[in-house]
Amino acid sequence: MIFSWRRARRTLFACMLACASPAIAGQSAPVETVEISARPISQFHVGHDDTRFGPLEFVGGLEMTSPARDFGALSGFRFLKPGSDFIGVADTGFWFFGTIVHDADKRPSGIENFRMQQMVDASGRPIDRKWEVDAEGLAVKDGVATVGFERDQRVAQFKIDPDNMKAPVRQLDYLIPAQELRQNRGFETVTHANPYGQHAGGLVVVSERSLDKAGNVYAAIIEGPHKGVFTVKRGGDFDITDGAFLPGGDLLLLERSFSIGRGVKMRLRRIYGEIIEKGAVADGPVLMEADMGYQIDNMEGLDVWTRDDGALMVSLISDDNHSILQRNLYLEFILHQD
Repeated sequence: MIFSWRRARRTLFACMLACASPAIAGQSAPVETVEISARPISQFHVGHDDTRFGPLEFVGGLEMTSPARDFGALSGFRFLKPGSDFIGVADTGFWFFGTIVHDADKRPSGIENFRMQQMVDASGRPIDRKWEVDAEGLAVKDGVATVGFERDQRVAQFKIDPDNMKAPVRQLDYLIPAQELRQNRGFETVTHANPYGQHAGGLVVVSERSLDKAGNVYAAIIEGPHKGVFTVKRGGDFDITDGAFLPGGDLLLLERSFSIGRGVKMRLRRIYGEIIEKGAVADGPVLMEADMGYQIDNMEGLDVWTRDDGALMVSLISDDNHSILQRNLYLEFILHQD
């Protein structure tokens, strides 16, 4: 099914902390232009025309397919231009870039200019050992992409160049003791805090399901004036797959659960920003939850952006694990603040 086979395939690999800072490579892997077919999704709740789900209003979505062998496994993305040009990472060790196209009613209608490029080592050679490039979380700021990797646990920074992505320029201290990070439950969330808030735009990382003795999820503020480790209260059997800060300073988390009997579920949870600090246990309300009766799959990526009419938008993507039983989805919502 969706997750059990994937975990089994990964259990033989050791987790280790990379401590060297590789130099920028003089070479890069070739960029592959990928043809994407995008089928519009007009109903989020299958068979129903309702669009409001708590504070979230469904705008539209896309189911993406491609004949390209490497397309899929999309695990994190961020917009470079609000609602349009984007950068992303696949957990198979690829970068991807493209553009979301909207129709006259502001609904997503297609994907253009989609390209993929394999991640490379310091000498510019593509990295074929996928356990080394299991990219999961992504943040973007000032032309720099910060990526969280699982299995070979690390947080690394790259200069963004859609035509020539090279090796990382440096690796960051993520503060959480390496032995506390579970092999396949590492940094799914890498995001910049509110630039005007207490953490002054610093990087915040949250693990998927690396738990402390109390059962809370390890996280850390790794930049800014108040660096330190904190935890997020785990709710039920949901794991954290991505997150982004809202303009007001709260942290919006995307979460997922899975069982053989009921399939996959997703939810969005709002973590109060004022309690994200060193030593704290952060928590907040669930905004929306959806099961297989809705247009969801293995939801892994999230971004928050502001539309040209001022609407606060939430975009989600799914990771198909390169399985014929799963789908690559793009979903778009308005987050109402009233």
